[in-house]
Amino acid sequence: MKRAALILGIIFLILTFIGAAYVIINHGQVNAGYAVIPGLWCMICTNFYRSRK
Repeated sequence: MKRAALILGIIFLILTFIGAAYVIINHGQVNAGYAVIPGLWCMICTNFYRSRK
C-alpha cells in the first residue's frame, strides 16, 4: 500500500506539470483545474506515504 501511494504520487506530480504546461501554452484560457486537481491528489498520496513511513 505504501509503495502504491508513492507511485501514484509520482504519476500525479507528472500530470500536474503537464497540466500546468497546458494552461501556460493556452495563455490561461483553459481551466486551471488541469493542474490543480492532479496536484491535490499528489499531495494526498505523498502525505499518505509519509505518514506510513
